[in-house]
Parts: sequence; structure tokens; C-alpha cells
Amino acid sequence: MIDVQPETAILSLGADFFDPVEAAAFPQTMLRFRNDRAAASVGLAGLSDGQWLAHFGRFTPLPGSLPQPLALRYHGHQFRTYNPDLGDGRGFLFAQMRDDAGRLMDLGTKGSGTTPWSRAGDGRLTLKGAVREILATEMLEALGVNTSRTFSVIETGERLMRNDEPSPTRAAVLVRLNHSHIRYGSFQRQAFHQNREGLTRLVDYCLANLAPQASGPTPVAALIDHAVQGSARLAAQYMAAGFVHGVLNTDNINITGESFDYGPWRFAPAWDAGFTAAYFDHSGLYAFGRQAEALQWNVYQLANALRPIAEIAELKGPLETYPIRYRAALNDAVLGRLGVQRLGAERDEALVDAIQTALVATQMDPDLFFFDWRGGARRGPSPADHHYAHDAFTDVIQLLPDFATDAPTHDYWADDAPCTMLVDEVETIWAAIADRDDWTPLHGKVAAIRRMGEAHT
Repeated sequence: MIDVQPETAILSLGADFFDPVEAAAFPQTMLRFRNDRAAASVGLAGLSDGQWLAHFGRFTPLPGSLPQPLALRYHGHQFRTYNPDLGDGRGFLFAQMRDDAGRLMDLGTKGSGTTPWSRAGDGRLTLKGAVREILATEMLEALGVNTSRTFSVIETGERLMRNDEPSPTRAAVLVRLNHSHIRYGSFQRQAFHQNREGLTRLVDYCLANLAPQASGPTPVAALIDHAVQGSARLAAQYMAAGFVHGVLNTDNINITGESFDYGPWRFAPAWDAGFTAAYFDHSGLYAFGRQAEALQWNVYQLANALRPIAEIAELKGPLETYPIRYRAALNDAVLGRLGVQRLGAERDEALVDAIQTALVATQMDPDLFFFDWRGGARRGPSPADHHYAHDAFTDVIQLLPDFATDAPTHDYWADDAPCTMLVDEVETIWAAIADRDDWTPLHGKVAAIRRMGEAHT
């Protein structure tokens, strides 16, 4: 039995925003991952495995939702070079529905076949890419990052050729659950085509369906204010999680401020501003320490796209608040991960700055630091004791007692080591699948991550 509240809100935008498409006919549909926790939030946890495969492997429409998949149209800056030849090239919007909080949600795909925007691509996703997205989204969700959720992964029985991994390699189709797939690039496309009416319609859609709480003197000002807040918060959450997305192009940033579309992501092994995730990011444009700058630059491109329907003054005010909002969000994210109380902006900032200084100076594992000092007090002897004896930690150790809260009670905090997600662990999990078709390490890791998430909340 399912209890879904289907929606078709995206259709109100009109045909200029999407192309109806058909899903690929896959040779097989082998269920590898179903996220019943996410499914419960939208009333779909009651689907049988057969129904799940029909909807998310064969893409039989969900009753009352979209009658046909839609490949969304958008443009974007890719590594700050404008590209008007974009759009959903290996994915589509499959369905919309309300979640248990009443929010409009999208089910979108990755690897579901070719579309009018595929260019020379085959429209497919490697199974390894799907496994990596499961791990990224589960870890980020557990660490409190505003992220899409990997809803389903189904292996398709196809063999793919790729330049960046051993080939032929196995294929999969992934479904993700998002609050929205409307990107900054969706606005850029309308501006590029000088479609003022389309821009206005898109602003109204977002405010009505995705940001009803946004406020401002005009609709555009309200939307930009919402986007600035969301992008500043996301940048701060990335930092506190030690996460590097890798490709923060404007077509990969959505209007709801959710992180999504995971390709060459990495968790940083140390607090290293220059650490990059993508082997092709030669200039370090999207390095760990530059993500706040990247997201600020992107929201300026969104504002530029809205210029045809807005006065500069409407945009300037919210844009200028980005640094202040990012700083406040960083304090909140770092101290939130540490599980300590807030003592006011000035004192919070002093502690967060001291933590960052110490982590940079020692280059210790940031996951271990947050684990060792959860609640603001040492949990006991640690492999990092020699780091804590470093002069760089003097200020942290002096400041933390004032921020301390009750000792954490979840049994996770008595473990020998924190739950982490470094690249070697990802490769080990994938090797078990690739070499032996052993999915036990993946499912064990997801369980461990969710347990960590419970401890953090």
C-alpha cells in the first residue's frame, strides 16, 4: 500500500522548460539499493520490490503524477565558461509529490537514457558512479548537510565504456529525491533567450512551490534573498563536513540550496584549503577552501540572469549580505557538528577560527577532532593526542569548556574511531562489488553512517 500525494506542478511552467522523453529499455532491472527511509517521507515505502522495479527501472508513471518523464532545459557556467548547450542529457524529472512536511518534491534520474540534450553522450551511468552517489548522500545527510537523497539504484545489465575507469564496466540507473531540480542555469537559459515572461513565470513558480517563506519588497528580491541564504548555508555545511563537491557549476546548483549531482566528490583527509576532488580541476577553482567563493560567484550569476525583470537595487541588497550570512552559517555548522552550545556571534566566531587554525596547523583528520571533542570535552585518550599538545590547539582547549554541553549519550561516541568516508574506503567498497559482487560492505557502511547520523541528532 502506498500513501503518495502526487503533484504535477512543473507542468505549469509550460513547454519551453522541458522536453517529454522516454526512458531507455534496459536489458535487466536488478534492485541494488532502495531507500525506504526516504520513500517513507513521500508515501512510497509500501511499494513491493516488483512495483519498485516497474516505477524506478522501467519508469511506469506514478498514478496522478507526471504522465511522461521530462528532460529539463537549462544553461550554465561550467568552470566559469558559459555553455548554452546543456540540459538533462542522461536524466529526467520522473515524478513530483508532497513529502511528510508538505514540501513539493522531485524524483529525478541519472543514467536513464538519451534525451535531446545528450550531445555525444550515451545517457548512461556507471554502477560505480551510482554506488559513489549513495555513499556521498548518506554521509552528507548524516552530517547535517542539505542534500539530495539517493532514492533508488537499479543495475541495468549493460556494459559501458569509459575513459576514467576500467571498461567495460557495469551500468545502473539512479533515482534521487530532491526538493527541486530547478537550477540557477534554468534562469540563465531564459535570460539568454531574452524571455522576460519565462523568467517571471519561473520566479513565481519557485516562490509558490519551493520558497513560500521567502520575503522581500519584490518577488525577485525575495527569491535572491532565499538563494543567497541557501548558498551561504550550503557552503558552510560543506566546510564543517570536510566535503568537496568538485563541480560547483551553475547547472549543478539548485534554487533550494540543496547539494546534488555527485561526480568527483571527496571528503578531505585534512583541513587543506587547496584540496580538490576533480582531477580536471587544474586551477583549484572548486577546492575545499574556495567553495564559499564559488557559491557566491554562482549566486551573482543567478542575479545577473534576473536583471531583465529586476532593478539592480532589488538584487544588490541581498547579494551584499552573503559574507555575513556565510560567516554566521559557518559558526552554526562547525559548532553544530561539535555538539556545543552557542554563546553569541563574537565568541562563537573566536572558537570556530581557533578550530580552523589548529586543524590547518596540525593537518590532523578533522573527523577525529569532531569525534574526540563532541560536546566540548575530551572523550578520552586518542590517536590525535600529539596534535592536541601542539601550540595551535591551546586556544581551542581554553575556549571549549565554556561551550560544553551534557556528555553525549549515544553509544556511537564510545566507538574506537569515527565513521569516515575517505576515498580509500570508497574504493574498497566498490572493489567488493566489482570483484565478487559482494554488496555486504556497502550495506554495512550505509548502516554505520545512519547510526552516526542518529548520534549527531
